[in-house]
Amino acid sequence: MTLRILHVFDHSLPLHSGYTFRSANILREQRNLGWETFHLTSPKQVNCSVAEEDADGLHFYRTPQPTDFASRLPVLNQWAFMRATERRLLALAKELKPDILHAHSPVLNAWPAIHVGEKLGIPVVYEIRAFWEDAAVDHGTQTEGGLRYRLTKWLETRAVQRANQVVTICQGLRGDLISRGIPSEKIGTVPNAVDIEHFSLSVGADTELKAKLGLSGCRVIGFLGSFYAYEGLDLLIAALPAILDKAPDVRLLLVGGGPQEANLKAQAAALGLSDKVVFVGRVPHAEVSRYYDLVDLLAYPRHAMRLTELVTPLKPLEAMAQGHLLIASDVGGHKELIDDGQTGVLFRAGDVSDLAAKAVAALNQPDGGAAMRAKGRHFVESERNWARSIANYKAIYGAALGRSL
Repeated sequence: MTLRILHVFDHSLPLHSGYTFRSANILREQRNLGWETFHLTSPKQVNCSVAEEDADGLHFYRTPQPTDFASRLPVLNQWAFMRATERRLLALAKELKPDILHAHSPVLNAWPAIHVGEKLGIPVVYEIRAFWEDAAVDHGTQTEGGLRYRLTKWLETRAVQRANQVVTICQGLRGDLISRGIPSEKIGTVPNAVDIEHFSLSVGADTELKAKLGLSGCRVIGFLGSFYAYEGLDLLIAALPAILDKAPDVRLLLVGGGPQEANLKAQAAALGLSDKVVFVGRVPHAEVSRYYDLVDLLAYPRHAMRLTELVTPLKPLEAMAQGHLLIASDVGGHKELIDDGQTGVLFRAGDVSDLAAKAVAALNQPDGGAAMRAKGRHFVESERNWARSIANYKAIYGAALGRSL
């Protein structure tokens, strides 16, 4: 009998984010296993006013935005979102009759699934991709140890206790849940991966684009992504003077945007580096690979905090898949992905001098980092491909159902 899974997501394609790309890869690989998947998004799917929608070959059910009084009030609006998701999920579950409800972060999706699952007798799997209270600390909407932080953490722990099985994306998150008293056998891991078919090896820089950006004749350290405070781009700019002292032909390329963009531009100007740091802004997804190809050394200088210590990002894996050289801070999330000196270079988190010294050394490797690039590519091909990662759901779903798959 074909396994039927009803997924509940915060948001999905056609929006582009690490969250939506992981979701899409999960669905495609589960279908490759012969399973039938259905997909619901919460009211947080932005710019969406339809009940159903197709995106990139996948069909999504949407939850309408709540319009009651509570939905317009801080904190209470979160409760209104959960109630709206629960109503939509209950109707769908009755119609589609899934074998499993699979709710994905945040916890606002877990509780609707738990309530519906208990009401209809359907096992619930809850997948945690990050502890969202920790992300809220970085974004400035919560303070660590504050009332909202503690409430969110309590809701998360209770949801994990009530779900039939739990999924994390890395060992850092799994270890944190075990420290809260959750039995280890209840927690499976489905690590982040890449679709290796979609990431070809870098073919070298587009000379016309490089000239247009004023990078001709320069070696480029780059970052492509969202400019959040935890990404540590301020450290990268702070390290640039020391890098330039040893390697004056280096330029810094920052592609993307986000909350820290104005602060980063001001920092570069204050250090007299405005002509050495190129801010490109956001680029169309189809164009991203052209900018990756301009970069000689990709940098991921994340600050050390709970979020970065516990969660593994996707970007370093994508860099390895394209055969790029990379440097990253030695936070826990990076150490799960990068073998220092083998598949990439790690520097002491928060240490500007160590970042500068190791960036220069990486750029000056005699073989241009060819051996390291090859090992990184081999790692994602053999260990971090989606087919291998998604196969882990067999045991997790089997445990939730009480039978082997």
